[in-house]
Amino acid sequence: MFLIGSLSSCVASTAAACACTVCTCASREAMVRSARLAWSFLFTLSMILAWILRDFAKPLLMKIPWIVKSFNKGSMPSDEWFGAQAVYRISLGNLLLFGSLALVMMGVKRTSDRRDTQLHHGSWLIKAALWTVCILLPFLLPPSVINAYSWVARFGSPLFLLTQMVIVVDVTQAWNDAWVEAGDEDETWLYGLLAATLGALGGCVALAALCFHFFAPASQDCSLNLTLISLTLVLVVVMALTSFHPAVEAGSLFPAAAVGLYVSYMGYSALQSEPRDYACNGLGARLGAASGATLAGGMLLTLLSVVYSAFRAGSNTQTFAGAWAGGNGAGAEPLLAGDAELTSAGLDGEDAPVPYCYAQFYAVFALASMYIAMLMTGWGATGQPKASDAAAGCSDAVDVGWTSVWVKIVTQWVAAALYCWTLLAPSLFPDRVFG
Repeated sequence: MFLIGSLSSCVASTAAACACTVCTCASREAMVRSARLAWSFLFTLSMILAWILRDFAKPLLMKIPWIVKSFNKGSMPSDEWFGAQAVYRISLGNLLLFGSLALVMMGVKRTSDRRDTQLHHGSWLIKAALWTVCILLPFLLPPSVINAYSWVARFGSPLFLLTQMVIVVDVTQAWNDAWVEAGDEDETWLYGLLAATLGALGGCVALAALCFHFFAPASQDCSLNLTLISLTLVLVVVMALTSFHPAVEAGSLFPAAAVGLYVSYMGYSALQSEPRDYACNGLGARLGAASGATLAGGMLLTLLSVVYSAFRAGSNTQTFAGAWAGGNGAGAEPLLAGDAELTSAGLDGEDAPVPYCYAQFYAVFALASMYIAMLMTGWGATGQPKASDAAAGCSDAVDVGWTSVWVKIVTQWVAAALYCWTLLAPSLFPDRVFG
C-alpha cells in the first residue's frame, strides 16, 4: 500500500504540475479563443508524461534514498507504473476523455449552443481537473484490462493514419486549386507552383537516393529493401502519369508530386523503423549510438508531428464531407482566427455556424491517443528488451520494429491508391458529385 501510495502521489503530482502549467503559462484569453490549441497542448503534455514514465521514471525513483529504503529485499516498483503499461494507461485516459467529449459534442452546429461556449471554449479549470482524473484513473485498473485495451488500440490506430492520408490528399489539391486561381491574375503564383512541384519531385529523388544508400548496401543481400524502394518509385511515377490521363479532368502535377513526396517519406520512414540490428538498416548503428539529446529530440518531433496531424485532421470538417477538389477546408484557417470569431459570436449572444465539427475534432484526438501508444510501444511489441536490442542501443527506441515497418508500407500503398481514386472516381462514376 505504501508503494502504491508513493507512486500514486508521484503520478498525481506530475499530472497536477502539467495541469497547473497549462493554467499559468497560457492565458485564459488565449485558451478561450482557441480551444483547439489548448487541447493540443494538453494532449502533448500527456504524451510527454507517458514518455517520461516509460523511459525515465523508474530509474529516477530508484535514486531517491527514502524510496529505496522503503523497498524490502527483492521488492521493486510494479511494472504497471512504468514501461509500456504506463504508456497504455495514459493513452487509455486520453481516449476516455476525448471519446467522451466527442459523444457530448455531437450535434453542435451553431454558436448559440451552450455546449459551445461553456464546454468547448470555456470552463478550462474544470477541464484541466477532468484531464488529470482521466490520466490517473487507468492506473487503478488491473493489467488484464490494459492488455485488452492494447488490442483495441492496435485496430484503432490505422483509422488515425487514414484520416492523416485524407488530409494530405485534400490539402495538396486545395493548395493547387488556390494557386492556379490566383495565377489567373498574377503569373507569379504559377511560377511558385512550378517551383513547389520541382521541389517535391526533387525531394522524391533525394529520398530514394538516401534509401538506396543507407538501406541497400552492396555488401548485404537486401532484396526486400530494394523491392520496397523500387515500389515506392513506381508509385510516384504511377500517380504522376494518372494525373495526366485523358480521363482525368482535374489532374495536375503538383498534387501528384506532393503526395509522391509523402509516399516517399513514408517509404523512408518504414525502412528507418527496421530493427537496429538488421544488417540492411544502415542507419541502425548511427541511431543506436545517438546521444540522449538526439533521442529526446527525435521523440519530441514524433509527438509534435502526430499532434499537428490530429489538429489538422480534427479541424478540417470539409475534407471528410467529401470536398476532394478545391474545398476551402476549415483546417487551412489560422490557429486562432476561427475560434476567435466563434467565441465572440457566442459571448455576444449571436448565432452563427461553427467553423469546424467539434465532435470530429475530439474523435480524431481519441484515435491519435491510440496511435501514439502504438508508436511508443512498437505496436504492442514492447516488453523486456532483448540482448541484441540493448547492444544496439534501441531498448528505448520509438516506432521501431517490423510491425511499424509494414504498417507504414501499407499506409504508403493506401495513400497512393487514395490519390489515384480521387482523380479517377469522377470519370468512373459521372452521375455522382465528388466536389
